[in-house]
This record gives sequence, C-alpha cells and structure tokens, in this order.
Amino acid sequence: MTVSRRKFLPAAAAATVAAGTLAAPALAQSDPVIKWRLASSFPKSLDTLFGASQTIARITGEMTDGKFEIRAFGAGELVPGLQVLDAVANNTVECGHTYTGYYIGKNPSFIFDGSLPFGLTPRMQNAWMMFGDGRKLMDEVYDSFGVVALPAGQTGGQMFGWFRKELKTPKDLDGLKMRTAGFGGKVMGKLGVVPQQIAGGDIYPSLERGTIDACEWVGPYDDEKLGFNKVAKYYYTPGVMELEAVNQLMIGKAAWASLPARYQAVLRYACNYSMTEMLAAYDAKNAEAIARLVAAGTQLTVLPDEIIKALRVALEQVLDEEAAANEQFKKILANWRAFRANQHRWFSIADTRAENSVYRSAPA
Repeated sequence: MTVSRRKFLPAAAAATVAAGTLAAPALAQSDPVIKWRLASSFPKSLDTLFGASQTIARITGEMTDGKFEIRAFGAGELVPGLQVLDAVANNTVECGHTYTGYYIGKNPSFIFDGSLPFGLTPRMQNAWMMFGDGRKLMDEVYDSFGVVALPAGQTGGQMFGWFRKELKTPKDLDGLKMRTAGFGGKVMGKLGVVPQQIAGGDIYPSLERGTIDACEWVGPYDDEKLGFNKVAKYYYTPGVMELEAVNQLMIGKAAWASLPARYQAVLRYACNYSMTEMLAAYDAKNAEAIARLVAAGTQLTVLPDEIIKALRVALEQVLDEEAAANEQFKKILANWRAFRANQHRWFSIADTRAENSVYRSAPA
C-alpha cells in the first residue's frame, strides 16, 4: 500500500470540513528538507523486522513529497545492533529502530514497553499504552535517557525456543546456555539457565559451534530464515515468555524538537502503520513457515506444565526483586499488574475461550 500526501491530505481535509472547521493547509513550499539516518538493531536479512524501518522511511518520504528523508541502516552498518539506544541518546544518529529488552541493564523498567513473560498480548499492550497509564509511565523512562520513543513494530506471540535436547522437567533447564533476550533471561536464570544476549545475526553460528545449547528469537518465519532447525531438533510451544514484543523508533529529543509539527505527525502515522503491517506480516508468514519446518523434520513439542508453572513462579520472584531495588520499576509494576489482571480475566471470558472452542470444533 502506498500512502502519499496527495491521498492523505484531501481525506484529512474533507474530514475536517465535515466536522465544521477549516481544513489544514497542504505542505508549504517552504517546508524544510530534512535528512535523517536510522540505525536498526536488526540485520537486513530479516525482512520483516528490518522492513519496519523501511516502511517508516517510505511512508515518511511519500507524505512529505520527499522533503523528510530517512535512510535506514541494518545492524552493524552504523552501530552494533545492541547499541542503538546509546547511538540515539548520544546524537550519533537521529533515530534508531530497536527492542527495549536489550537495554534492561541500563534500566529494568524498559521491559514494560518490550515484552514481559506471562504478560500482555499485542491488543492488551495497546490497551495499556493508549487507555491505561502505560504511555505516561514509559515516557518518564525514555525522558531520562534523552529520547522520544514511538511504537513502531509488533511481532505478536512468539515461540518458546529451539533446544538440542528434549525438556521434561525444570531440571532439564539447569546449566543450559541459552540465547534469550530481555527479561526472559533473568526469569530462566532462576531455573539454572545461563542466559546469553546475542544479536540476531550471530545466533546461528553460536548454536552451530555449541557455544549455546538453545535459543529463542521470534517465530517460525524468522527462525527458519536463520536456520535454527538445521542445528536444533526440538521446537517448543507455548511462548509464555513473550506473548508479544513491541519495537520502538527511538528519536533523540533534540532531533524530535527540530521537526515541524506536521513532520512529527507524519512520523507518528508511519510508525503506527508499521505496527499494523509487521503484526499482519508475521501472522501470515508464521502460519506457512511452521508447516514447512514440521514437514522438514522439526519436532514441534509442547512445553510440560511443570516447567510452565516453575517459570511463572520464577517470574513473580524476579518482578518482586526488581521492584525492591528500583522505585521506578516498582511504580510501573503495580500499575501493570493491576491492568494485566483485568485484561487476563476479560480475555479468558471472551477471545481465548471463543478461539479454543472454534479450534476444538473444527472438522477432523
């Protein structure tokens, strides 16, 4: 879909006139030409993750007649994939596309705008950010790092991960070296896992060489691209560690303030569109990729209930420990837990129950 200023502005003008106000003027000839660089945490080979950066750049350019140009660079081209926040905060680049879980060492509160184990689905996360206190609470975190963050990508639910050996009890996790990002590593560490934070492009060689014993990334489509099925036999579900994962476009505060108001609005729209596009892409692509993986010999395996329960206990322990050590985390956690309880209750009544009934009633 191409979204151009010529298509967008007449529709906006018509809506404004219908509401009884004057239409907003079209972009002026004097609007500035602005060129930004975007550093991504993701390699270009992962077309859906890196593709969000390209979508943002494309739509921003189209809606400003090319006056606001964003050039996207893959992980490692400008800065290492796990250093995007630093690059933006230090004004090395104007903006970066990344996942907040990479930066919990700087502030554990970042994870609330990324993905928490046993947490929220994409729709629940949007509800918390837009109609709960999520946006206000997270902006306080971003402000302390000198960046503005716009949600700009959503993977949807993920898989638990790839393992060389079968998992039967929590003891089977003890001593495993596993690539896992964000808060999940701390939780799994309670069960003896040795978490390894490795950028996407470096996971396969680590797994192939035996430097790590297991890994998780996103889901079937990207995992197949990265070749994990070639070096690990067991693929586990459900992905209780990440029911969703939001990516952010991080922008330096000075760069954001320098933008004309309408350019800011265009960038917000472009990020919002990339959220919808990425989630739709993964939903479509994962459904086909999982079929290919199973047909090629991957053993799709359900995680034992005993392990799931142990992980849930570990999560709540880690959350309480972080809250005891960090007042900002404690403040956000209290709000998030209350919101999560309401959302989980509602979805268990509505969507989840309805979906499971539909799946069970399908003809053999």
